[in-house]
Amino acid sequence: MPENTVTAPLAPMEPEDVADAFAYIRAMQADDIDTACAVIDGMGPEVLRMLLDVAARIVIPITAVDDHDGEPCAHSFLAAALGRLLLELLCDGECLAGAPGIAQTIVRFTENILTEEHGDVADVLRQLEAAGMKQAMEAHPVRRTTA
Repeated sequence: MPENTVTAPLAPMEPEDVADAFAYIRAMQADDIDTACAVIDGMGPEVLRMLLDVAARIVIPITAVDDHDGEPCAHSFLAAALGRLLLELLCDGECLAGAPGIAQTIVRFTENILTEEHGDVADVLRQLEAAGMKQAMEAHPVRRTTA
């Protein structure tokens, strides 16, 4: 399989990108179109890359090949294939293209896969953002300067 956004290793996101992407996703989840528009206006031309980065960081760990008693099973490979397919659709699919489609897919994935009985999606998104921010801060520590 050729390397693409789905199979290539994920470069660490910048902390600001994590914050902006999740602000947009949470606004879309809350149907707060005014806030979503304000956030996306400030994100610049890299908005799709940022949202796809977030989607990959959510989907890949959940659908990655897992083992059952030390051996991968058929269901593990199916989940991994479905995760890759979802990300490929987000990257290349015309019906899901664009920031709103990517954000809504992340929200639906979170609601249907990561919450129990469609629990508190906003809370799970906050937890995902915190994990993403921690990873970004570890990869891009604040450099202190002394004058």
